[in-house]
Amino acid sequence: MTTVELTTPSVDPGRGRPLIGLVLGSGAARGFAHIGVLRVLVEQGILPDIVIGTSMGALVGGCYADDQLDALESWARSLTMRRIIGYLDVRLGGSGLIGGGRLARRLHESIGATLIEDLPIRFAAIATEVGTGHEVWLTRGSLSLALRASYALPGVFPAVLVGRRWLVDGALVNPVPVSAARAFGARVVIAVNLEADRFGRGATIASHGADPGDGEYLPKTAGTLGGLSRLRNMFGAERALKRELIAGSTRPSFSTVMIESFNIMQDRLTRMRLAGDPPDVHITPHIGHIGWLDFHRASEAIAVGRAATEKALDSITATIAALH
Repeated sequence: MTTVELTTPSVDPGRGRPLIGLVLGSGAARGFAHIGVLRVLVEQGILPDIVIGTSMGALVGGCYADDQLDALESWARSLTMRRIIGYLDVRLGGSGLIGGGRLARRLHESIGATLIEDLPIRFAAIATEVGTGHEVWLTRGSLSLALRASYALPGVFPAVLVGRRWLVDGALVNPVPVSAARAFGARVVIAVNLEADRFGRGATIASHGADPGDGEYLPKTAGTLGGLSRLRNMFGAERALKRELIAGSTRPSFSTVMIESFNIMQDRLTRMRLAGDPPDVHITPHIGHIGWLDFHRASEAIAVGRAATEKALDSITATIAALH
């Protein structure tokens, strides 16, 4: 990972309390829950001095640090299935199915040319370097570029070039980056983990086998289609791909398999990293019922994040008081 200068004191002299670090984990559409988390903290006067985010956590945290949380929430609540599909600029042949240009332009409209080092609070976005697997803490330079790199889900969005390194989603190496918040000097670390309530996942099925009829399904091949059908399929490929990415089907599609595989890996990694470096306060919104690509359910996700934080307020205030 990149080297971070540990020059931040552990106590805020102006507020007379320990420095608070807020860690916002990855989770795609579930990441809108972070908006609800921040709303409650701000309402209660619990203002983080340090914000570290991975993937969607970086997007929400970066917008908060840049005073763009209102704009982000308004945009999130306005998303519909039709609008989401409009943002998907499918690009076959690249390093990702979605070019990401339309989303990048929307992000730049809000954030502009803001530099991370000019933000009023310390902020870092976590990304992963392609090839080396390095965990990269983006702490300076273009904020919008750092956020794009942090949420560049492999296979969906293309890698992003930042400082001569090709970067993708930080959830590959650190889905809930508590370690980075501590390295930045946070004395109280509040972490939001969007995968913690997925009960029953990751168990071992010790004995399993095939049922009669398994494996007999054979999909139609391109050779069985007439010329007109092939032509129609070719021109409708982008539309079909967009629908599949968002809606899926009863049978696992390529997008479902890819994203669920990433989700399983992230769940295992999160458990291991949090076991070795747990936060002081662990907020776990019950949001497993919202799919990774359910961006049209932003209002619901925000409400879930708000409810989880309200339940954790006593623990947060007690922890801050204990370390005062």
